[in-house]
Amino acid sequence: MSANPRVAEHAIDEQFINRWSPRAFTAEPISEATLLSFLEAARWAPSAYNSQPWRFLYARRDTPNWERYLGLLNEFNRSWAQHASALVIVLSKTTFTAPGASEETPALWHTFDTGSAWGHLALQASISGWHTHGMAGFDQELTRKELKIPEGYALHAAVAIGKLGDKASLAEGLQAREVPSPRRSLSELAAEGDFSL
Repeated sequence: MSANPRVAEHAIDEQFINRWSPRAFTAEPISEATLLSFLEAARWAPSAYNSQPWRFLYARRDTPNWERYLGLLNEFNRSWAQHASALVIVLSKTTFTAPGASEETPALWHTFDTGSAWGHLALQASISGWHTHGMAGFDQELTRKELKIPEGYALHAAVAIGKLGDKASLAEGLQAREVPSPRRSLSELAAEGDFSL
């Protein structure tokens, strides 16, 4: 991407506006060390009580699990994610053991914390010259069964990771959408004091 149309309203590091979610990937392989560096960044996300509820399951292109993971995606996402370098399933543990306690209780914030970890993963990938695209379009029931995910874990998303490819590889209807998306103004998202949004 030569020119980024995104403009921040306030001073932030450029990594935040440079990160975006393309669908066109080059289908080049990714080393396990590179992928693990993205997951390492996710590991350092903040979490309530340091409970670290996030979990990541992954398959890399040209490995035995690749086709199995592709089969978890809906047809639309599979049509473009087949050119990714890795697929990651993001899930979280729904219970935790509080400090000093001996029994697990519901972790009401597990989704909040796991979102933070996913953000760390996406930013580290972007800083490293890779791109990520999170997807809700995958079969949760099949994923739970196929990947042997036990009860007590919530499934959140599938993530495609790859190097930016030529948008001509996408279906015609997707090519026009293959640009960094805009954001709502900050005044629509944040307010001091009472809710007024």
